[in-house]
Amino acid sequence: MSARHGQSQVLSAATYLLTTLVGLMAFFYPFWMPAAVQDIYTQNAHAGDSAFVLTLLVLICFAVLLLEVQTEGMSAKTVALLGVLVAINATLRFLDVVLPGPGGFSPIFPLIVLTGYVFGGRFGFLMGALTLLVSGILTGGVGPWLPYQMFTAGWIGLSAPLCRPLARMVGGPGRRGEVAVLALFGAAWGLIYGMVMNIWFWPYATGPATMYWEPGITVVDVIQRYAVFYLVTSLVWDLAAAAGNLILIGVAGRAVLRVLRRFQARFAFSYEPVARAQVSG
Repeated sequence: MSARHGQSQVLSAATYLLTTLVGLMAFFYPFWMPAAVQDIYTQNAHAGDSAFVLTLLVLICFAVLLLEVQTEGMSAKTVALLGVLVAINATLRFLDVVLPGPGGFSPIFPLIVLTGYVFGGRFGFLMGALTLLVSGILTGGVGPWLPYQMFTAGWIGLSAPLCRPLARMVGGPGRRGEVAVLALFGAAWGLIYGMVMNIWFWPYATGPATMYWEPGITVVDVIQRYAVFYLVTSLVWDLAAAAGNLILIGVAGRAVLRVLRRFQARFAFSYEPVARAQVSG
């Protein structure tokens, strides 16, 4: 690995780390806002900052794409493939809006998991974030929740490569065990996605003290109240999402992985200059 390539990898990793930190701050800063400010926005969560967060996230995505191309983290062909996959996934979400599935089920998440697993976390983050952006525009789902959906979907793709060691332990690429690992990973994210997304509005919501946040309570109280809130309001909804991810990846995962790896093999080549001495000889 050349020094330049190593520097590009460090710069790219730092960019994604910064993006994740921005996302975590966007989700959690309301817990440290003064009570007076909380009261102003109680009826309209993130009314004053969602446009800024969305703009910042879109700029980050485009900056990351430029950085990846400039540092050869992604080839132009890979970026084009990303665009095609985002378009396919956005279309799936549009169809899901027209013919909605049960609960929190959505067909877009399996492809985010599989692309992140095959092409890497950086590709997966962009796949998740841009899918939610494009599909939000197509379906009219643009609102204060959108940047938080983009961050969370991006984290699904970013974390997908964590499945690789487990997949190798159960047989490696092309085996049934690999698909089973990815299906369980997708099912887990079906629940985690809902848990994370609730946080974007939960600090602003009002209701019984046993399940809603209020300024001044301890961290233990926050966890206990949120657990009650999640069990009462979201668990059944998210179980449908988890089951949908599990079934879709279990049924179609092997075929989709085969197609994605075929594209990966075609794009994963590099030109090596032939030494002048060899040419002359």
